[in-house]
Amino acid sequence: MISTFIVEKNDPGFYVGQKIMDKLGMRGSNTAELVFENCKIPAHRLVGAEGDSMHHMMRNLEIERVGLAAMSLGIARRSIQIMNKYALERHAFGRPLNFYGQIQKYIADSYAEFKAAQAYVYQTALKLDLNREGNRLDSDGVKLVATTMAKNVADRAIQVLGGYGYVGEYVVERLWRDSKLLEIGGGTIEAHQKNITRDLSKLGF
Repeated sequence: MISTFIVEKNDPGFYVGQKIMDKLGMRGSNTAELVFENCKIPAHRLVGAEGDSMHHMMRNLEIERVGLAAMSLGIARRSIQIMNKYALERHAFGRPLNFYGQIQKYIADSYAEFKAAQAYVYQTALKLDLNREGNRLDSDGVKLVATTMAKNVADRAIQVLGGYGYVGEYVVERLWRDSKLLEIGGGTIEAHQKNITRDLSKLGF
């Protein structure tokens, strides 16, 4: 059952509890416990029909997962831009870093993986039907692929930048920290693996 609840200022039934401090990433997001005590919700504020909340929640999870996959694309793209620029400008033994094979592998693999994930995310977003549930196979799939891709790309960016990658000035350390939450929020990658395996068995794929 989904109900709307209007919180009046200084309402004794609702307050913000303890704040979650010292998060690994997403530190710009204010995260806290919301506490409801003895809150009465009038029947006329009911949205939809009683018992329908699970359907709404599952549909919203499908949307959320595609959104988190899209966030992963942004993290990966920014990481690639930073490491590519740094590898072009930074010289070692008289040559730019991007002259060396290992650095080329980091940059090229990151770009190829980003573009592959981007195609999958865009295709899934295009065919997502917001009026019904049943998009779980690919909404799970894009989050499973894109979130881990973003973390790996950010990790490579740190490696390319070396010591500079480990400090805040060059941003990639924050991108790596932020990317980790995307593997957890909206359903863990382990949950996606379970869901995809179950759905494929039902489809006889």
